[in-house]
Amino acid sequence: MTIAHLKITLEGIAPVVSRTLEVSTNIRLERLHLVIQGAMGWENCHLYEFMAGQARWSLPDPDFGTDALPVAKARLADVIDTAGKTPIRYVYDFGDHWVHLIEATIIGDPIPGNLYPRLLDVIGKCPPEDVGGLPGYENFLSAISNPKHPDHEELTEWAGEPFDPHVPNADELRLDVLKLAKKWKPRTT
Repeated sequence: MTIAHLKITLEGIAPVVSRTLEVSTNIRLERLHLVIQGAMGWENCHLYEFMAGQARWSLPDPDFGTDALPVAKARLADVIDTAGKTPIRYVYDFGDHWVHLIEATIIGDPIPGNLYPRLLDVIGKCPPEDVGGLPGYENFLSAISNPKHPDHEELTEWAGEPFDPHVPNADELRLDVLKLAKKWKPRTT
């Protein structure tokens, strides 16, 4: 097993939202998707795809008509090899179109005793699910921070809890990724 260091940054967002993970390069993309969901704080309610150069990987969907390769059969190593020096992108929610830039670096063998995947660093709070993409998120931040904004009351109530884009729920996110690591831990006989 070889470990990759992933820095995942949500593109176009201010303040910055990024996560740093260590994962096996053998992880299937359908599982990497779940890791990213847990690390970012998304709710796994929408379609997604990985992209490297001209190659794309996603869930098979006959209604969507895509030429993407299946995520169930591809591994992170395949994407890294295909990407070469081109960026790797992960797009979540084709309506809101959240694009995540993935910088992958191979770091070597796993450290004995560590569980993988591992969430190492958390910067910024992920936008709420279904906020309306970048324009909706910008409006959301403006509205909740300004009691005189015409959408303040409605969006504050919609958020359900106080929202500070600078303060992620880091412990909760780490726990979500740790649960996946424990669930997928190789069995010893």
